[in-house]
Amino acid sequence: MSQTSIKTLRDSAGMRWTALLLLALAMFCSYVFMDILSPIKDLMQETRGWDSESFGRMQGAEVFLNVYVFFLIFAGIILDKMGVRFTAVLSGTVMLIGGLIKFYAVSDAFVGTGLERWFTDNLNWNGSLPVIGAILPFCAGMPASAKLAACGFMLFGCGCEMAGITVSRGIVKWFKGRETALAMGSEMALARLGVATCMIFSPYFAKLGGEVHVDNAVKFGVVLLCIALIMFITYFFMDKKLDSQTGEAEEKDDPFKISDLGKIFTSLGFWLVALLCVLYYSAIFPFQKYAVNMLQCNLTLNPAQEGTFWAGESVTIVQYVIMLVVAVCAFASNFSKKKGMKFGLMGLAVVALIVYCYMGYMRGTAETIFAVFPLLAVAITPILGNYVDHKGKAATMLMLGSILLVICHLTFAFILPVFKGNAIGGTVVAYVTILVLGASFSLVPAALWPSVPKLVDEKIIGSAYAAIFWIQNIGLGLFPALIGMVLNNTNPEGTAAHELNYTWALVMLAALGIAALLISVYLKAVDKKKGYGLEEPNIK
Repeated sequence: MSQTSIKTLRDSAGMRWTALLLLALAMFCSYVFMDILSPIKDLMQETRGWDSESFGRMQGAEVFLNVYVFFLIFAGIILDKMGVRFTAVLSGTVMLIGGLIKFYAVSDAFVGTGLERWFTDNLNWNGSLPVIGAILPFCAGMPASAKLAACGFMLFGCGCEMAGITVSRGIVKWFKGRETALAMGSEMALARLGVATCMIFSPYFAKLGGEVHVDNAVKFGVVLLCIALIMFITYFFMDKKLDSQTGEAEEKDDPFKISDLGKIFTSLGFWLVALLCVLYYSAIFPFQKYAVNMLQCNLTLNPAQEGTFWAGESVTIVQYVIMLVVAVCAFASNFSKKKGMKFGLMGLAVVALIVYCYMGYMRGTAETIFAVFPLLAVAITPILGNYVDHKGKAATMLMLGSILLVICHLTFAFILPVFKGNAIGGTVVAYVTILVLGASFSLVPAALWPSVPKLVDEKIIGSAYAAIFWIQNIGLGLFPALIGMVLNNTNPEGTAAHELNYTWALVMLAALGIAALLISVYLKAVDKKKGYGLEEPNIK
């Protein structure tokens, strides 16, 4: 692009991608904090007395206000009325405040305070009711620290959901008519790397210096939330400059309308997609919060000997760098037009992945094993999206994703425990299953989200997405608590954190996958009968 043709910041590729980087880094930081306690569930039980149910209710609290106080809808209204800039900074601020509350809850400073006594004596709600009781963020017997952490996590969840829809709007604003799909795919890939980053660094900071301090892990997450807010503030000034150049008011989508609900909720296609969404994501995201502890309970891990490289602190940094090499090379290979470069990048990614897996085995830690989860997803997401765009087969892809989901959870439930005592065999089974689960994680979203415009009227697409997100969040709030309740009820009281039996919890998640498979089969039949066009390519 010549210098004379660059009239606004948006016309400059460098400025567009800088804006995207700011937004993507902010979401990366939020994804790290979202699961900051997931890899150290065992430490929370040992140091703070959080049993599985307390842990699950705290994790599920993230979406409580979004679903049951309808903040998800309010976030859309705020974005529509106030614009991208204001909402981005507001969401970053809300996430940070929630993060600070959660940090205080798990810190030593909270112990022995009057606030701790108040939380101990109050919010002891009856959580024994089936299903309904599981949606409550508090229950009798929860430690005060878990209750206050749930309050902070609820606030963080409001800011995080607001940030998610704001970032999507911001990308559209800066890339409309240009590389929109590539920009959104890149943002999603970077955000997903936040999961792996959390898995690697949360235990690292919790055990830094040879002593366990769980608040150090949360402190690391809070620092990243500060960085996220700085990214949003920087974006604020870039976006303001863009508007001053264009002289345009901020673009607005049609706001969510209550009157649209009638059209949406009477659509069979909408309900099939919404049910698929809530079933599939409920079997993935809540599982992430327990996955590390599940591996600790089912793998024979041989921790590295003290004083060796594998037990040192520097190995964490080295392994993380290798993980970045895997992600960057795998993602970049999708966009290389030269075959030599394409296969060279893919080969380098495979070699780096093997090295990463070997390092995880040598370190003997469950969190570094599960950290491979998003890597294959980062690699194949662009491939799958391109395939659906040009070849179609979205309904078939939904079926395949559901099948892989069921296989993976059943493998974790029944095959992985067979390898208990076999360190190498168990680790190999774990790695392969986690990578396949990551592939499944890409299959379904790549096919599901682009299918919505084919199933509902174009005028209510925005409202349909808002309704689907709301339904999805019900599952994301319910199942972390349900998993915790199942673990508590299927294990003797006082079972050590590394000796829990996860079989029935995993069977429950596999059942969600079976239900998703049945619905996807029915959806394909309905598509063939009504001609929604789900099997047809998006680009014609």
